[in-house]
Amino acid sequence: MHVQYGRWYEAIARRRSRRNYKPDPLETGPVQALENTCHQFRPFEGARAVLVRQPADRVFHGLVGGYGKIKGAPVFIAFIGDAANPNVNEQVGYTGEGIILEATALGLATCWVGGMFNEAVVGSLVGLNTGEKVLAVTPVGYPAPKITFEDKLMAGFGRNYRRKPLSELVSGTPKESWPEWVAESLAAARLSPSAVNRQPWRFHVEQGALAVSVDGKDTYKISKRLDCGIAMLHIHVTALKYGVHGTWEFLAHPGVARFNSSAKTDDPGQ
Repeated sequence: MHVQYGRWYEAIARRRSRRNYKPDPLETGPVQALENTCHQFRPFEGARAVLVRQPADRVFHGLVGGYGKIKGAPVFIAFIGDAANPNVNEQVGYTGEGIILEATALGLATCWVGGMFNEAVVGSLVGLNTGEKVLAVTPVGYPAPKITFEDKLMAGFGRNYRRKPLSELVSGTPKESWPEWVAESLAAARLSPSAVNRQPWRFHVEQGALAVSVDGKDTYKISKRLDCGIAMLHIHVTALKYGVHGTWEFLAHPGVARFNSSAKTDDPGQ
């Protein structure tokens, strides 16, 4: 399955994390379409996603006092990777964000959860292969009609949603020389979700390329490289939207990956 650049690009600006859902069952069409995406969107051999048609509440640990607790989602998706793969976190982040943007395009709500879930329970429900690990999950459902304080704070409508300016995130070629696809890709990457809005990605603009690196050590027991994988997906989707093809080259730490553009066309053809 190719990157669905058109619908996913439009979903980037609309996606918001939601922790409170209607308990209503999902309609057959959207849930089947999302399950098909989980099966078909496998850009990396060592990363996959499984949709579990069971209520999500039982697999999540509530935060102190119930703050941020997931409530009411009728299904969830597990994002799984080969633990022996040195690039597993960025590959799972990239894969998972594609599926989350597809859910957004289908009118469904989601929320990346990287630490507050029961790995044993999730693993028993998805059927892990030898060496695999569940790195993150997302509840999926229709958002509750009322946006709670938790959702406002945790999903980005409050102070925590403030984004770092690109001037703090980007090095390399001066902004005045960026081609349009680079400028728009960086703007989309800046909107990527990350654990506690830590925004750990850094970008380096080169001739015909855009490199992603990670800032500092992991925090909250959640890989910052997974967050960078999410930003990678946003970059790739946007590049395709602007007619630029390319491939990812994985880098040694603190580098994550470099998007090497190969061609610009009027029709990306994905």
